[in-house]
Amino acid sequence: MEHDAPAGPRPLTATSTTTQTMAPRSVAMTVVVALLAAAALQAAQANPAAGGAPSMPAGPLDIAQLGAKGDGKSDSTPAILKAWKHACDATGTQKIVIPAGNYLTGSLELKGPCKSSIIIRLDGNLLGTGDLSAYKKNWIEIQNVDNFQINGHGTIDGQGPLVWKSNECQKSYNCKILPNSLVLDFVKNAQIRGITLLNSKFFHMNIYASENVVVDKVTIKAPGDSPNTDGIHIGDSSNITITGTTIGVGDDCISIGPGSQKIRIHGVRCGPGHGISVGSLGRYKDEKDVEDVKVTDCTLVGTSNGLRIKSYEDSKSSPKASKFLYEGVTMDNVSFPIIIDQKYCPNNICVKSGASKVAVSDVVFKNIHGTSNTPEAVTLNCANNLPCQGVQLVNVDLKYNKSGNKTMAICKNAAGKSIGVAKELACL
Repeated sequence: MEHDAPAGPRPLTATSTTTQTMAPRSVAMTVVVALLAAAALQAAQANPAAGGAPSMPAGPLDIAQLGAKGDGKSDSTPAILKAWKHACDATGTQKIVIPAGNYLTGSLELKGPCKSSIIIRLDGNLLGTGDLSAYKKNWIEIQNVDNFQINGHGTIDGQGPLVWKSNECQKSYNCKILPNSLVLDFVKNAQIRGITLLNSKFFHMNIYASENVVVDKVTIKAPGDSPNTDGIHIGDSSNITITGTTIGVGDDCISIGPGSQKIRIHGVRCGPGHGISVGSLGRYKDEKDVEDVKVTDCTLVGTSNGLRIKSYEDSKSSPKASKFLYEGVTMDNVSFPIIIDQKYCPNNICVKSGASKVAVSDVVFKNIHGTSNTPEAVTLNCANNLPCQGVQLVNVDLKYNKSGNKTMAICKNAAGKSIGVAKELACL
C-alpha cells in the first residue's frame, strides 16, 4: 500500500539523528545512480540493438508500401532490398513485413552489420525467379548479421522445377551449383520459425560460419527425386538447434558438414530423403572437426539412408568426427537405418585405396527401433587403417520388413560394444 508524500521537507534538529545520519547516504546513493545511468546510456549508444527505444527507419518496412506487387509476376527485388536498408540503418528492433501475396524476386543479398535487430515477418510467399542470370550465387543470403529472425506462415518457394534440368552435379563434382534458397553466412543469434521452404533449386537452407541459430517448426518440401535439394545443411557453425521441423526432400533431410559443433536435432520428421547425415567428410583440404552432435526423438520414414556418418575413402584432410548421440529414433521402412561409411565414394570418383584420414569415435546409437527396408539394418564400414572407436549399439531393435531374408548387421573395422541388442545385430 502506498503512503502519501510528505507536504514538505522535515526541519533538521539536534534530536533528528535519523535524518542527519541518512542525509550523506542519500547523497552517495544519488551519485551512484547517476553514474549507473550514465554507464547505461553509454552502453546503449555503443550497442543500440541491445536495448533502448528503436529509431524510426528512413522509410517503410512493409514491402507493399515500397512498391512490391503480390501478383507473382512483378519484380519485388528492389522493394525488399530497400526495406532491408531502412531496417538495417535504424536501431532497436525493426520488423520488415512481407504481406499476403506472391512476390517474385531475384537475388536478395541482405547484408550487415546492422545497427538494429531485424525481424522479417513472412505472411506472403516469396518466389525465386527461374531466370538463373538474376542470381550472383544464392537466392536469399543473410550476411554478417547479429540478432535476426524470420517468422510467419508464408513460403519461400525456389521454383526448382523450372531449373532442375540444368543441374549437372549428379554427374560431375566440378559442376556449377544452382542457387540455394536461404543462406545464413556469418550470422549470430538467429531464429527461423513457422515458415515453409518449398522446391529449392539446390539446398533449401544453408547455415555457414554461424552461431546460436534456432530452426523451429519449419516445413521443408520437395519431390523425393529432386536433385541436391538438401533440407538443411550446416557447416563451420556451432550451437545450431533444429526442433519440431518436418523435412521431405530429394537429398539429405539434414546434412552436417565439417567444422560443425554443438548441433542439436530434436523432434524432426524426415522423409522422403537421404536421412540425417554427417559429411561427406574429407573431400577438401583443411576441414575442421565435427563434434558434439545429438539427434533425439526423431522419425525417419521411407528414406534411402537413416542415421549416417560418411567420409571419403581418399580423404584430402583429416578431421575428427566424435561425440555423437543418436537416441529415441523411430525408423519406418528405412534403407540402411544405421550406417557409418568411411569408404564413401559417390559416382566412383575416388581412389579406392582402403585408407582414410578421417577418425570416427564415440558414437552411441541408443533406443533406435522400427523397420528396415534392407536386410542390412546396421552397417559399420570403417577404414582398414583407421578403425572406428567407441561405437555403441544400445537397445537397438530394427527388423527387415520383407520376407525371405533375415535382418543382419555388417561391421568391419569397428570397435565398441552392443547392449540389449538382438544377436543378429550385435556385431560389436
